[in-house]
Amino acid sequence: MFLNTSQTAQKIIEGRTLYIAGDENLLRQLPKGEWIGGTISYFMTEQGGQISREKLFVQEQDPCVSRSTIKWYDDSNLENIVRDSPDQGFSIVIIPATSPVHIKYAEKAPDYEDLFYKQIIGWISGIHLDDLGSVTPKVMNGLTGELSDQKAVVLHAVLPDYKIASIGIINIFTQGSGEPFRFSQKGFQVKNCLINGTETGFADYLIENQIDIRLPLVANYHGAMVNVSFQGIDDKTKTVNFYAPVFRDIEYKIAAPVGDYVQMFQSRLPGNLLNPVFSCNCILNFLYSELEGKKTGNITGPITFGEIAYQLLNQTMVYLSIQDKAK
Repeated sequence: MFLNTSQTAQKIIEGRTLYIAGDENLLRQLPKGEWIGGTISYFMTEQGGQISREKLFVQEQDPCVSRSTIKWYDDSNLENIVRDSPDQGFSIVIIPATSPVHIKYAEKAPDYEDLFYKQIIGWISGIHLDDLGSVTPKVMNGLTGELSDQKAVVLHAVLPDYKIASIGIINIFTQGSGEPFRFSQKGFQVKNCLINGTETGFADYLIENQIDIRLPLVANYHGAMVNVSFQGIDDKTKTVNFYAPVFRDIEYKIAAPVGDYVQMFQSRLPGNLLNPVFSCNCILNFLYSELEGKKTGNITGPITFGEIAYQLLNQTMVYLSIQDKAK
């Protein structure tokens, strides 16, 4: 739901449990209650992609949830997100972009014990791109009214025994036909890569081969395609920067080009997907595919600086649905 502050405040006063995305100034105006929020000014609404500093995107927790708790996590206890996440339920995570928790979760989460046995989903909060360098992305704990650009806020929700939560990931990118790359170290920036076993300056390779860095690197994890998006190339230092870390000894390829993003996206949507409890999409998809004013099926939610479906993802749409357990 794309709402103004008074409409959102009314839902909080009524005792609804909400996941909220919007401009920092708007989040500060909301009353305390059972909600979590993150800063962003880009959204996929029922009317299509929109940019707004005047409205909030509000996702309401399914009434079947039997109990929920809201907690803060910092870079000293991030692994507790998984430990605290219920076996019968799900967790909504919001992490401020470029913060220590963002970096640590991106690099460490894939190694957290039981991560892929829990239903952990969420997003990286951001800002309006006009504010880059002057404003920090933030998250908010609605119970306390506290904003933070250094901590993650998480809502853990318990479901009754007859319900089950499941995470969906829609990635329209596949590995292209170009050369495979490997990296000797993990991280958000690299200088060199291995191509056919030969160490090569990655920045020079990308420039000399006129690679379109709007296309992400794609790794094939046993059939699951995982993207790492390019932030940019520093030609002076010959450093390539990413929006998510690359990992050692994983084979990456530049993604194959995508023609019609909206058509491709809609073709990947499950036919029985109606109204997910939570969903979000990447700001790079929004920008590169010019999604302002365009609809991506019936999927709505914040446009984010990174998506979380277990681990950090890039240029991906993720969603959470709740169904009755099969009898």
